[in-house]
Amino acid sequence: MAQNIRFGLIIIGDEILSSKRQDRHLANLNALLKPRGFALSWVRILGDEASLLVDTLKQTFASGDVVFCSGGIGATPDDRTRQSAAKALGVALQLHPQAVAEIEAQFGEQAYPQRIRMAEFPEGSAIIPNDFNRVPGFSIQQHYFMPGFPQMTQPMMEWVLDTYYAQANQTPKVEKAIRLLDGAESEWVEFMEAFEGQYPNLRLFSLPHISAEGRRTIELGVEGEPQLAEVGLKVIMDEVNKRQQAWEPI
Repeated sequence: MAQNIRFGLIIIGDEILSSKRQDRHLANLNALLKPRGFALSWVRILGDEASLLVDTLKQTFASGDVVFCSGGIGATPDDRTRQSAAKALGVALQLHPQAVAEIEAQFGEQAYPQRIRMAEFPEGSAIIPNDFNRVPGFSIQQHYFMPGFPQMTQPMMEWVLDTYYAQANQTPKVEKAIRLLDGAESEWVEFMEAFEGQYPNLRLFSLPHISAEGRRTIELGVEGEPQLAEVGLKVIMDEVNKRQQAWEPI
């Protein structure tokens, strides 16, 4: 099961697209996934346009991916994620009893008439607890919908991973890399192609850099399970020494 899980992230909000606010969900989710041996496969940033949300969610519901969605589940007119998720699935929105209880416990009579709308989830949803203010998120078909506030969303993401995917945890992957000095990526293409064929369970990466002074370097390395990553790095080092390529540790 674990080998087949693909994780995605949908970040929702006009304020992110316009750069009025800077996203933190990507970094926060990566920080939670990596120690569990997982990695993100894709990220999408969307505005609050309902039709685009519906079309995107139809695609991701059909993908079978595990998808974290942040933003747009509030009660104001520009919050359209709950409605879009229901439309994408072809189900109705309905008040979720547990969500109602949480919101009533937090706000009392002030839960009505507006805040209680945040308890309307697509039919068949389960709640995601929110310890920050007790307004829950919801999950349905391996999609996990949470608020746009990182201080709420990060612990909710952690709860989802611990609750639904703890048994799928893998050995955390590590990166092993060196920095090639005054080299060109084109000189390493054939080696990298052969390496990927020989070590399909390692992710080989090459990151070129040009300094302010114009010096070119390449960060060349691998990511994978620790023992295999050590093997991969040794193969790289053997090739570096064979070529008498200048390098430095990272």
